[in-house]
Amino acid sequence: MSTTTPPQSKHTGALVLADGTVLLGTGIGKAGHAVGEVCFNTAMTGYQEVLTDPSYMGQIVTFTFPHIGNVGTNDQDLEGFQGPDCAAYGAIFRDVPTPPSNWRQTSTLDQWLAKRGLVALAGVDTRALTARIRDQGMPHGVIAHAPDGQFEFEALLEAAHAWTGIKGQDLAIAATATETYHPAEGRWQSHGYETLPEARHHVVVIDYGAKRNIPRALTALGAKVTVVPAKTSAEAIMALRPDGVVLSNGPGDPAATGTYAGPVIEQFIGENLPVFGICLGHQMLAQVLGCKTVKMLQGHHGANHPVKDLKTGQVEIVSMNHGFAVDQATLPDSVEETHVSLFDGSNCGIALKGRPVFSVQHHPEGAPGPHDSLYMFQRFLDACVEHKTAVMA
Repeated sequence: MSTTTPPQSKHTGALVLADGTVLLGTGIGKAGHAVGEVCFNTAMTGYQEVLTDPSYMGQIVTFTFPHIGNVGTNDQDLEGFQGPDCAAYGAIFRDVPTPPSNWRQTSTLDQWLAKRGLVALAGVDTRALTARIRDQGMPHGVIAHAPDGQFEFEALLEAAHAWTGIKGQDLAIAATATETYHPAEGRWQSHGYETLPEARHHVVVIDYGAKRNIPRALTALGAKVTVVPAKTSAEAIMALRPDGVVLSNGPGDPAATGTYAGPVIEQFIGENLPVFGICLGHQMLAQVLGCKTVKMLQGHHGANHPVKDLKTGQVEIVSMNHGFAVDQATLPDSVEETHVSLFDGSNCGIALKGRPVFSVQHHPEGAPGPHDSLYMFQRFLDACVEHKTAVMA
């Protein structure tokens, strides 16, 4: 890594950080540049799911696993509903992707990146970059791809300086659905989507930037799912007569999105309706219950994070993607901590005592990642059954 402005060179890709650090390599994907917060992801698989996860909106993802692109891309491993502007802003790889080999592939990673409009950089020391982020935090930076090798480094540095960052930003409003819809797709099983059981429950998912596998995990367990935009009122949602509500994942600062999401969530709790929060949904639920959230130094991003379920004592390996966390010191007596990270002890789950209201920081739907936490969806639907039974009694 260099902290001086390099001369024009044969390199076609560059990363310019706000502190003046410059990394040069090979540009792939779309020609152009993108500005964002540079983070790292430790997953060894699922790069297409990572790059289409709306929770990465505003971020440039550095992959610590060196061999990215080996299985190409396909039409199934997409996690975002809303398109390329509502997901990762850029990607950084150690190795230039090699020609892929996989029966599911429909295009190479390079072709897919270009079609999606995503700028990527390969051939750089991602290990050194990851160590820097681990020790100093996630920097603002600009990733650039110039096929002719000509870069305006001063302009790129100025763009990195000028970017306002994610803190204080409501990015969910851009990542959410524009209208209500009813996904009816099961999870992918080897050679196709699984056959769905008969729907026995009705669940509303509030879309703050939801991943596709959240509705899939619910429909696989016999739920009819209605996805609604982030600013849908509590009255409109209650009129749908749901058995429970899921607060989805999403990008941005939970304190910013919570200004309009919080009052809606509070009404569900007042109705004693089952509520299940995931990632951003977890953070905003915690705020409603009296907790505070904080910006993390490097965040948690990967598919190999150990989390302990304090109710069962079980340790799960989970998928994570978040740059904000619930401050454990602010948990009120009415809130029980249910999950903790075994990496750093940070909060990964809460429950409101005496109510069917709970949430987790990690992603029980995986995509990518293990399925250790899929039981959380069954736990939620069990709460929905209890609620429905009590209402009918």
